[in-house]
Amino acid sequence: MPGLNRLSHYSPTWLQGDLLAGITVAAYLIPQCMAYGELAGVNPVAGLWAIMPPMIIYTLLGSSRQLSVGPESTTAVMTAATIAPLAASSGSSYAALAALLAGIMGLVCLIGYGTRLGFLADLLSKPILVGYMTGVAVIMIVGQLSKVSGIDIEAESILAEVWGFVSQLNQIHIPTLVLAGFVLVFLFAVQARFPTAPAPLLAVLLATAAVWMFDLDQQGVAVVGVISAALPSPALPLVSWQEVLNLVPAAVGITMVGYSDNVLTARAFAYRNHYTIDANQELLALGMSNLGAGLFQGFPISSSGSRTVIGDALGNKSQLFSLVALMVLLIVLLFLRPVLALFPITALGAIVIYAATKLIEISEFIRLKRFRSSEFVLALVTTVGVLATDLLVGVGIAVSLSVIEMVARISRPHSAIMGQVPDIPGLHDVADWPGATTIPGLVLYRYDAPLFFANVEAFKRRALAAIRRESTPVEWFVLNTEAIPEVDITAADMLSEFHDDLAAKGITFGLARVKQDLYAQLRGSQLLEKIGSDRVFFTLDSAIEAFRHR
Repeated sequence: MPGLNRLSHYSPTWLQGDLLAGITVAAYLIPQCMAYGELAGVNPVAGLWAIMPPMIIYTLLGSSRQLSVGPESTTAVMTAATIAPLAASSGSSYAALAALLAGIMGLVCLIGYGTRLGFLADLLSKPILVGYMTGVAVIMIVGQLSKVSGIDIEAESILAEVWGFVSQLNQIHIPTLVLAGFVLVFLFAVQARFPTAPAPLLAVLLATAAVWMFDLDQQGVAVVGVISAALPSPALPLVSWQEVLNLVPAAVGITMVGYSDNVLTARAFAYRNHYTIDANQELLALGMSNLGAGLFQGFPISSSGSRTVIGDALGNKSQLFSLVALMVLLIVLLFLRPVLALFPITALGAIVIYAATKLIEISEFIRLKRFRSSEFVLALVTTVGVLATDLLVGVGIAVSLSVIEMVARISRPHSAIMGQVPDIPGLHDVADWPGATTIPGLVLYRYDAPLFFANVEAFKRRALAAIRRESTPVEWFVLNTEAIPEVDITAADMLSEFHDDLAAKGITFGLARVKQDLYAQLRGSQLLEKIGSDRVFFTLDSAIEAFRHR
C-alpha cells in the first residue's frame, strides 16, 4: 500500500495545498460526476456513488500522489455503448449491468497486475506524454464550449463540436457567456498576481454568489440543481452468466482505454513534480477501485485529467486531497445540497478551460524540435491521433511509431574503428580525432548497439567495409563488444558466418570486453568453440598484446 505508506510519513507543510485542492476538486467533481453518470446511461447520482469507494481505495493503493480517479468521459461513453444494446435485448437492469461491467474491468486489471503487464506503460516516452496531454487539453477545452456559451451542441467528434459551436454563434446565451468570461479572467488574473492563491475555489464561490444575488438561474444560466441525498449500500449485481460472458470483451477494451489514460496522466504529473509512479501498481489500484465502484452500484471508472490538473494547480502533495474531497462530498450530500444547487455550469466549464491551458506546453514542443526532429514529430502525431481518433488509438499510433523509430536507430547505430591518438591515452574512434591512426594489420571495431535480427546485415556490411578501408593488409579483426549486451540467435549465426568469411581470407576473428551474459549466450550458440578461448579477451590492451605476439 504505497499510498498508506506515504500518508504515514505526511509532512505538515503539505496540508494547506491538500485541503484547498480537496475542497476545490470536490466542488468540481460533484456536478461533473453526475453528468458522467447521465452520460453512462445510469441515474446521475450513480456518478457520485461510483467515485466514493475509488477515492479511498486509490488513496491506499495508488502510486501517484496527485491522480484523481473516478468517472470520466471516455469510459462513461464506452459504458453506454456497451450496456444499451445488451439491456434492450435481455431486459436486465441497466444499472446492474453497468455495475457488473465495472467489476469485470476490475478483475481484468487484477489479472494484468498478477501477470505484471504494467511494463507496457514503459513504451510511453516523453514525446508521447507531451503530445497526449496537449490532445487531452484540446478535448477538454472543446468539450466545454457548450457549457460556457449556452449553445446546445450534439456531436461525436472534436471537429463536429467546433463546427456545431461556430455554426450556432447566433444562439449564444449572453449571461452564460459573460459569467464564463468573468470566471476565466478572474482565474488568470489571480494566478498571475497571486500564484499561490486558491483561484478556482474563489471562482466557485464568487460564481455561486453571483447566481444568488442576480437570480441568474432565472435568466437561463444553467445551474447544478437538486442533488439526491441517497447513499449507496454494497450489493452484487444480479445477472446471468451469459451476460457476464457478453460483457468480458467490452470490459477488456474499456480496461485498455482506462489504464492507458490512468498511467499516462499519472506519469505526466509525476514527471512535472519530480517523482515516479509504478505502472504495475496502477493496475492493482485501478482494478480494486473498479471493483469498489461496481460493488456500490457505480460504473467503470478511470482517472480524470481535469480534476488532477485542478488539484495540481492548487499545490496538492498527497492523496489526502482525495479524502478531503470525499468528506466534502459526503457533507454536501447530507447537509449542503441547496448551496451547491446554485453553482453555475458555465463556471464549471470555465474552470476546466483554465485547467486545460496548463496542460499545453508549447515550450516542450520547441525543446523537442531542437533536440531531435523525430521526437517532435512523435509528439505532434500523438496530439493529432488523440484528436482525430480517440485516446487509445492515438496513443497506439504514437507508441507504434516510437517503437519503429527505436528499432530504426538500433538497426543503424554508431560504429567505430578504434585507434591511437597522439598524446591521449587509450583507444578512440579514429573518425573523431584528426591524426588518429589504427594499428597496422589489426582492426579494432566497436558496434554501439545490441546485435539482433534487424541489424545483423548492417553490422556485417560495415565491418567488411572497415576491413577494406585499411591500407595495410588486415590480419586480425577484433570486435569490441562493450556496447553489445546481448545477441539473438540470428546474430549469433551471423557472427559464425562472419568468422568463416574472415577465415577464408586469412583473417583471425576475435572478441574483446565480452560481458558475462553475452559470453553465456555465445557459448550456448557454440560460437565460442569456433573462435577459441584464446581469441576472447577481457581488455582491448590484452587483444593488442596478443596481436603483437602472434
